[in-house]
Amino acid sequence: MTPIRTCLAALLLTTSTGAALAFQPLITDDTGTQGQGGKQIEVAYVEKQATLSGDTTRTSTLPLVFTWGASDAIDVYVGIVPTQIRSGTPGVDTGGLGNTAVGAKWRFLENEDSGTSLAIKPEVRLPVGSSQEAAGLGAGMTSYSLTLVLSQEFSFGAIHFNLVKGRDLFLEPDTRPHASTLRASVAPVWNVSEQWKLALELGREAVSTGGDTATTQFVQLGAIYSPTNDIDVAMGLLRSTDDAAAQTTTTTATLGLTWRFR
Repeated sequence: MTPIRTCLAALLLTTSTGAALAFQPLITDDTGTQGQGGKQIEVAYVEKQATLSGDTTRTSTLPLVFTWGASDAIDVYVGIVPTQIRSGTPGVDTGGLGNTAVGAKWRFLENEDSGTSLAIKPEVRLPVGSSQEAAGLGAGMTSYSLTLVLSQEFSFGAIHFNLVKGRDLFLEPDTRPHASTLRASVAPVWNVSEQWKLALELGREAVSTGGDTATTQFVQLGAIYSPTNDIDVAMGLLRSTDDAAAQTTTTTATLGLTWRFR
């Protein structure tokens, strides 16, 4: 595999592992905000197993995100993602902090009669050190993304749609070219009962670097249990495959907790 293809494969292995959690356990976010002065803490244990050219890599992350409601329609957040990577090659396991994410979500349109709302979500990811970048924990230069979020309410629940454009910048672009990401995803969520929600998520992500592009398709099944109005327990199982030269198949399991408070 060429060096550029190797970089593509590595990027695909880290798809959707950023610190900024969305609507747990989904990658797709919704337009909901905390309201002025509202606060939220999200934490999750995410276990990912990826098989590339017959080799299996296991990545465990513990993303932690704090969100604060700056107004009724604007949230700001900061998130960190401790990461542990275990490969099939002895002596190359590594761990540490990935890119810290700082961002905001602004719900700029809301029609209560139709149940339609729109939001935008800019995010900046702070750089990691050169050794962390070399270990595959994150990008060594400031990176960024912008997400368009559409939520539509229905009698059964809601459907959420995201369109994301991002850019990852690396310290040595000659050996690890900068990468551009474009992702689209849709997630219908069913209100099964007062305490339970079930979700199905479908998505497609294209990662372009060094003149090559690889595409990943993913599907996730999720469940959300809310014992109170302020606490959610989320469970998800995601499966993804890509079309790179050495095809990567990834299975991701998520167990998350969300706590809202004032």
